[in-house]
Amino acid sequence: MVPVRFLLLIPLIALLNGYGVEARIRRYKWEVKNEFKSPDCYRKMVITINGRTPGPTIRAQQNDTIIVEVTNSLFTENIAIHWHGIRQIGTPWFDGSEGITQCPILPGTTFKYQFVVDRPGTYVYHAHYGMQRDSGLYGSIIVGLPDGESEPFAYDYDRNIILNDWYHNSTTEQAVGLSKVPFQWIGEPQSLLIHGRGRFNCSSLSVPSSDPGLCNTTNPDCFPFRLIVVPGKTYRLRVSSLTSLSALSFQIEGHKLTVVEADGHYVEPFVVQNLFIYSGETYSVLVKADQDPTTNYWITSNIVSRPAPNTPGQGVLVYYPNHPRRSPLTIPPAAPVWNDSRPRMAQSQAIKARRGYIHTPPAVSDRVIVFLNTQNELNGRRRWSVNNVSFTHPLTPYLIALKHNLTHAFDQNPPPDGYDFLNYDIYERHPNANTTSSNGIYRLNFNSIVDVILQNANTMNPKNSETHPWHLHGHDFWVLGYGEGKFDMFNDPNKYNLVNPIMKNTVPVHPFGWTALRFKADNPGAWSFHCHIESHLFMGMGVVFAEGIEKVGKLPSSIMGCGQTQGL
Repeated sequence: MVPVRFLLLIPLIALLNGYGVEARIRRYKWEVKNEFKSPDCYRKMVITINGRTPGPTIRAQQNDTIIVEVTNSLFTENIAIHWHGIRQIGTPWFDGSEGITQCPILPGTTFKYQFVVDRPGTYVYHAHYGMQRDSGLYGSIIVGLPDGESEPFAYDYDRNIILNDWYHNSTTEQAVGLSKVPFQWIGEPQSLLIHGRGRFNCSSLSVPSSDPGLCNTTNPDCFPFRLIVVPGKTYRLRVSSLTSLSALSFQIEGHKLTVVEADGHYVEPFVVQNLFIYSGETYSVLVKADQDPTTNYWITSNIVSRPAPNTPGQGVLVYYPNHPRRSPLTIPPAAPVWNDSRPRMAQSQAIKARRGYIHTPPAVSDRVIVFLNTQNELNGRRRWSVNNVSFTHPLTPYLIALKHNLTHAFDQNPPPDGYDFLNYDIYERHPNANTTSSNGIYRLNFNSIVDVILQNANTMNPKNSETHPWHLHGHDFWVLGYGEGKFDMFNDPNKYNLVNPIMKNTVPVHPFGWTALRFKADNPGAWSFHCHIESHLFMGMGVVFAEGIEKVGKLPSSIMGCGQTQGL
């Protein structure tokens, strides 16, 4: 018999070892299928999860295990789902990147994702096959603190909002155009959605339809998003962007937004009127319902960094007990000037780690990789390139090929670590005659410290440079600094913030500017690092990092079934 005194010690031993609170298992069953929806009043075929877009919100607590059984009921398309911001420590095969960590989920089959959410914060999930995210396959992941712990800021209610842009053409039509010779650009979005709801001007259709249901502003699917608030209360709004192209500003008429979290990390609080947010980013802002409660207020999103048509996203903040269908008495607030990058750069530079929650970066790095972002012509097709290399996916996912030493599955020659920075003029359009395509990867020494410099340059259009939000799978990185113009590798590192840099998983590179990142290659696996704009990734704007492959455990058979994986 076990002595009673030993039994009494078990809870204390568990508490001392960090097991005082038992982690839960959160189970979800999803059916992904094609359905007609009208999120902006225009009916089109979309991809839903259990009949919804955005899909169900995953809610969990730190260290919980998430199990999602996904059944692909699409007519003809494969799928894969990426858990954006979840590092997948110990489960790199469930990152959900088709062609990198898994074979796709075929129509008519079911795939089980299982992973641990090891940090609290605001995250998202979305399709990671082709350009399917643009079809509506996305949703939120909200991870709370363990019972008994509290945030370093106070609020009364917790809400989440996903911002998106919306196209009427299918992702297949867009992909065909991007692959054509001559190149056919996807154009600007028809609408902006606030949590899956927008309003397209049906009268603007160039050819009236004989189908009265094709565009119908009385359809409840496109009634504006409503955020109902109680006067005097403080709301934590978890704002995420999953746009396929657009950089956005987000504001609530008459209310200040206090930024407190970015990509799962606490921010030294600062106040904005417009929150600039890029595809793949997540923020928490505190909003106090302290305005005149007898009226309602506009919630708006607007496109910045591109000369887009005036297609604002509009929702309404409703003060209880006002009628939720009552529109504000004012006109929506003015949008920021789309091509004024100064406030956007200022916000980027203002984001610092919160005091008491600073993770100090290593003082020096072991390797520096400079990525020049350019738009090039390759075999008659317009492509995006990194150091004049346009990324292509292999038929066999990298993680499987690396673990099983399938050396013929992809190019074994590594891409370049930099470019001719002394002689390259980032303000001029270059022919870049040495442009090529490759599926080679960057192999990183395990536990090494890596600096990545993202350098923006001119596109194939004169005097034009675009904003690129870059997302790293499997890691968070320190944001060491931003700058205008060409990065000076001799002097700019002296300006790095090594005191209180924020950690993120997605970061913008501003037009004709640079962004410097640092991360530790301590998560065994193969990880995508790419521009989060759907068309840019489709056109080749990405790379893959591999690290610690020998430490990756036995791969599950469920991720096999494509390329050279047969029989493994």
